[in-house]
Amino acid sequence: MFKIKNLKMTYTEIIVFGTLLIIIVGGIILSLPVSSRNNMPTPYIDSLFTAASAFCVTGLVLYDTYTHWSLFGQIVILVLIQVGGLGFMTIITLFSMFLRRKIGLKERRLLMESANTLKIGGIVFLVKKILIRTFIFEGIGTIFLSLRFCPKMGFYLGLYNGIFHSVSAFCNAGFDLMGRNGQFSSLTSYANDVVVNIVVMGLIVIGGIGFVVWDDIAKNLFKFNKYSLHTKIVLTATISLILGGAVIFLAMESKHSMINMSLGEKILSALFHSITPRTAGFNTINLNTMSEGGYLLTMLLMIIGGSPGSTAGGIKTTTFVTLIITALSSAKQLSDITIFKRRLETDSLKKASSITVIYISTIFLAVMLISATQNFSLEETMFEVISAIGTVGLSLGITPLLSNFSKIIISFLMYGGKVGVLSMAAVLAEKKETSPLSRPYEKIIIG
Repeated sequence: MFKIKNLKMTYTEIIVFGTLLIIIVGGIILSLPVSSRNNMPTPYIDSLFTAASAFCVTGLVLYDTYTHWSLFGQIVILVLIQVGGLGFMTIITLFSMFLRRKIGLKERRLLMESANTLKIGGIVFLVKKILIRTFIFEGIGTIFLSLRFCPKMGFYLGLYNGIFHSVSAFCNAGFDLMGRNGQFSSLTSYANDVVVNIVVMGLIVIGGIGFVVWDDIAKNLFKFNKYSLHTKIVLTATISLILGGAVIFLAMESKHSMINMSLGEKILSALFHSITPRTAGFNTINLNTMSEGGYLLTMLLMIIGGSPGSTAGGIKTTTFVTLIITALSSAKQLSDITIFKRRLETDSLKKASSITVIYISTIFLAVMLISATQNFSLEETMFEVISAIGTVGLSLGITPLLSNFSKIIISFLMYGGKVGVLSMAAVLAEKKETSPLSRPYEKIIIG
């Protein structure tokens, strides 16, 4: 158990291939007759798609989760969501601690890579705190959601729905069991329920800011000046995107998707839809009635996503901020890139630029491939592709209409969005020995 000392693979390769193995196994289980309500086997390509969506905490679905999958199938999906949200290395560590197995240096380095933390010291203790706080947050969410669900569904069914939606929200997965109110309806029947909206939004934000940020906040409480630079950037970017996005959504959607709502409901929906594209996948309004500006803003938020070391996807808030600060520094012709009186490393800019370029390139390639084989509008295809690679789960309704070829593309995008496009590129790229020579400089014209 948990012995990988002689495994000749890089930490990145272990994470990438370990994730793929879990998705394949999950697809096999979901394809079994016991996993569906009608006791009929589900096509493996569809089961694999669902397993990828669940483990990659995306939320894109070919079948309505409530009406198609049996209780067993729903629990399999829930387990995949939980393991995917925490990271399979975290779960392995949990079992190792229960079995009192020693965790070696290589395993600790792998955990550091999986948790996206900068320090190897105290990594096992950090993982323990991640597990404890995760179950505390999900437990609190379960209690509040169950209080709203139980009166309508009965105690046991309400409690089960409270657990499912709490885990799905915290892990930024976007899977729901609201098919009883209409297939693929998500949380539209709770658009005016303040408690459900606030609890789901709170879980999404907490799950999306990152485990390292939790630790920093727990140590320094509300003393902002004592936070690490990473935490300052994450919190500032998160709050700015939520509030800024809500204001813009309110302005653009008041006469479109929110036209029949009261002012209070509009504010609640605008706030919800400023949060859910980064990267949860729930919705309380009909996405097909949104304005063109609403679609564009949603796609931008889906690309940005959450924060490193969290349950969210996207290029991440730190990448987005690094690119913005770099652009401003370049415009001012400053030699150093500084933020909060700290200078960023050149490697940070290189990584941010690489991630963004690979993301955008992958999006355009996927859009072209799907557009060449299926007759969707460019808007629908672009929305679906960005939702997949950002592990969001929002859709304009074309997911069940995807061909097998498109399902494979979307599954690959969800997988890449989960393990990281830079990690995928590193594993797929041909390994070459680094030249010992330092090549001469030569200038080119930029811009």
